[in-house]
Amino acid sequence: MKMNEDFLKSMTDAFDLLRTKGPQEATAAVQRALSGCNANQAYTDHPRTSRTPSKAGEWAQAWTQAQTQTQARTAPRAPAAPTFDADTPGTFSTHTFTNAAGQRQYKLYVPAVYNSEPLPLIVMLHGCTQSADDFAAGTRMNEMAERHGFIVVYPNQAQAANHSKCWNWFRPADQVRDQGEPSLITGITREVMGRYRVDPARVYVAGLSAGGAMADIMLKTSPDLYAAAGVHSGLAYGCAKDLPSALGAMKGGKAQRNRARGAPQRPLIVFHGDADATVHPSNAAELVAPFNAGTTTVSAQSGAASGRRAYTQQRHVADNGVEAESWSIHGAGHAWAGGSQRGSYTDSSGPDAAAEMVRFFLAHPRSN
Repeated sequence: MKMNEDFLKSMTDAFDLLRTKGPQEATAAVQRALSGCNANQAYTDHPRTSRTPSKAGEWAQAWTQAQTQTQARTAPRAPAAPTFDADTPGTFSTHTFTNAAGQRQYKLYVPAVYNSEPLPLIVMLHGCTQSADDFAAGTRMNEMAERHGFIVVYPNQAQAANHSKCWNWFRPADQVRDQGEPSLITGITREVMGRYRVDPARVYVAGLSAGGAMADIMLKTSPDLYAAAGVHSGLAYGCAKDLPSALGAMKGGKAQRNRARGAPQRPLIVFHGDADATVHPSNAAELVAPFNAGTTTVSAQSGAASGRRAYTQQRHVADNGVEAESWSIHGAGHAWAGGSQRGSYTDSSGPDAAAEMVRFFLAHPRSN
């Protein structure tokens, strides 16, 4: 069913309010658009007028579609599907995975150095409006795979699951081990491990924005599978359970958070621009909060002389000894630091997030 245009306009207006005035005003606009319906229940069309979505998931699709239209006024668009040649002599192929939760395509990069020795595996989760090809081009992770010797897999979110191809990190059904989207991502991971020689102690997950939020969900719900995670411009597992709390978390509204606390089980590396107007930088602090028993500022680089962005890098150690790193990139917005302009949502002037994630991952194999 074609989405009601008045409802979509209301959601677009709500996203504008989120960016300019805050989560309370945006949430009120969403509630007005829903005409008083409960966001956690199914909605029923009026017999003669279609003012609200007829299914529980459609309001979220409307929201993400409105977000895409608003971001389109300022955000870079994804280029045509890139090619990988001189720097990536391995194979980049397309596959499909199906389980009880649905079906997803994924792209798989196997480096030319692949031989009889088991290699690490990195699972890369793209952000809203992106694709596997776009994310691979922007992060240059295939080039890193060739340089350091690891396999990369890029699950593709289906537009049928989310209108803007966002991973549904804010839905309770997609925050649970072996259910929903986490089951699809772990299923893809295990399928690659079954088909190729992968070192089970060196399997990692990383993502940008909604993909970063989902990467933290994967680390928290499947610590027996993933040795560490990288979150770029994302949000912490447990910070949202529905759309209003998701909006609050994105805007930095701590009062609405439902924090998932406890001793961290696996290492984490976090990147966030301190001028990010889409996902508030306070979310980076939420991600590393469980590690803050001991925090050390490793480096605070000026960056001005080299023409690159300044950053502050910190190392965190939890009470149980599990490590984290956080990188605050000064003046950066909602974009992958050090990325290539061949992909969308990248900032080539930042520190190289892909290279630093790979360094961190390879230094932290799973020991139990």
